[in-house]
Amino acid sequence: MSTSSSLMLLALFLVAIALGWYLSFRHYRKLRRNQSLPPAYLSGLDHLIDNRTEEAIESFIQALEVNSDNLPAHIALAKLLRRKGDIERAVSIHEKMLQRSDLSVYDRQRVKLALARDFFALGLLDRAEDAARPLALQSDYPELKFRALTLLIRLYEQEGEWSQALVTADTLPVKERKQLTTELAHYHCELAMQHLASSDFDSAVKALETAITTDSECVRANLMLARVYMQQAQWRQAIQALQSVADQEAMFIPETLTPLRRCYEALGEESHLQRYLSGLMRKAPSTSVMLALAELKRDREGVFAAGLFITESLKQRPSVKGFNRLIDMHIEHGSASARESLLNLRSLTQQLEMSKPVYRCHHCGYSGRNLVWQCPSCKRWGSIRPIQGLEGE
Repeated sequence: MSTSSSLMLLALFLVAIALGWYLSFRHYRKLRRNQSLPPAYLSGLDHLIDNRTEEAIESFIQALEVNSDNLPAHIALAKLLRRKGDIERAVSIHEKMLQRSDLSVYDRQRVKLALARDFFALGLLDRAEDAARPLALQSDYPELKFRALTLLIRLYEQEGEWSQALVTADTLPVKERKQLTTELAHYHCELAMQHLASSDFDSAVKALETAITTDSECVRANLMLARVYMQQAQWRQAIQALQSVADQEAMFIPETLTPLRRCYEALGEESHLQRYLSGLMRKAPSTSVMLALAELKRDREGVFAAGLFITESLKQRPSVKGFNRLIDMHIEHGSASARESLLNLRSLTQQLEMSKPVYRCHHCGYSGRNLVWQCPSCKRWGSIRPIQGLEGE
């Protein structure tokens, strides 16, 4: 956790402690007007001012031991410890709080939910589910019920229990459920993958269609639908699914080009593909679309026409990938005397191309060369996009 995040949490923690002391002792104010804050609390303030986060936390723990009835401060401290990664101590604090007999129903449920989060962070998923499920089913407090349901959904996601995650999401109010449309669409896609693994194509198609109904911008669902249709030689349905991607997210058009060519070739309609690609170059130009058009030109008009098309396109939209393809054409059809120099140049540019990432998460910045639908770093669904620009599209 960053220093700024730690300082912010500690600042909130200080407010909680001060509020707790005020609430705990307000009925004694007339008798104890001169009471001062515990020395450990003042020491914690000193450490916080000096950016000594660890020492500040230890001082505040000592302060809480002096005033063990301070519920808001206990909750704030346990949350801080969990975010620091000291989850066992957070569990200990929450379990001690649950031993108190004077907790209100709301506070007891609040602490139980926090304990469920502790277990989830520790990877104790069964215990997390046991703690969260009663709150999700029985809590009379909408806020706590929603948080418990959300935690259960994340838990089932981590376990790969996609059907259970979707069933749980169905119990959310419509407004809250809309906040999870991206995640739920990908759950349907994951469910479709399970159906495909058992060759249940009908169930897979149904799951993917539900994914698109859930989130009309789910590119993954259309790409998967196209693959299913192609496996069954349903070329026109596959083309429709692939071309829908351009309306959803133009940056993913390159992912559709190879399967599109296969579909049009199977139908013997390469001219239709050329018209479609020409339209894309006007509406959503990219290096991959340009190279796909160049290959069609090469098949129809020869390598010289294709090379000239790439050269003119690179003047308007330069890219390493386009330059490499142009070099390949010159190596293949150029003079023997120039071939060795071109091969050396191609080796260098290929190393440059292969050393660069192709996809990047627009949320956390994670990058890689393979398209994944859940970011390995921040765990966001659908946040990874193809990289644009000189080193991308």
